[in-house]
Amino acid sequence: MSALLYILSKMTGMEMSFEEKTAWIMGVLAIGSYGGYVVIVLSLAGTMPVAEVPYVAPMLWTVGASIAASIALQALIGIFTPREAGRKDQRDKEIYRFGEYIGQSFVVIGGVAALLMAMAELDYFWIANVIYLTFVLSAILGSVAKIVAYRRGFQPW
Repeated sequence: MSALLYILSKMTGMEMSFEEKTAWIMGVLAIGSYGGYVVIVLSLAGTMPVAEVPYVAPMLWTVGASIAASIALQALIGIFTPREAGRKDQRDKEIYRFGEYIGQSFVVIGGVAALLMAMAELDYFWIANVIYLTFVLSAILGSVAKIVAYRRGFQPW
């Protein structure tokens, strides 16, 4: 992953701050872990109805692996760029907050969707999966917003 960030920074001709690298890590891991989860669930669904697939363990493993990978990759970046690690200026703080606000919209959408699905008494499989999907979309959207703010500029309103 750090090799990917290095290649990306060389291709774009721009150095990345620690916070921008973290945004890339979160976005890529969200896509990768959810992709892995979908592959596992769909491979199990070949033998049974999708709603009966044992989804809890794959979901917990992919979420846990994503968290562990994020911690490890951020530690590696901190080791390779110790001067940048933990340093945030005002712009970094505002971009972080902006990205989080943007991403949280999907958490709200997921909460409302899960509430409506529970009221309709849908299967736990669908409720859990819509919540997981909206968490992933939240991480991706928040990461994209942060990366765009770093690359294109950021004007707080």
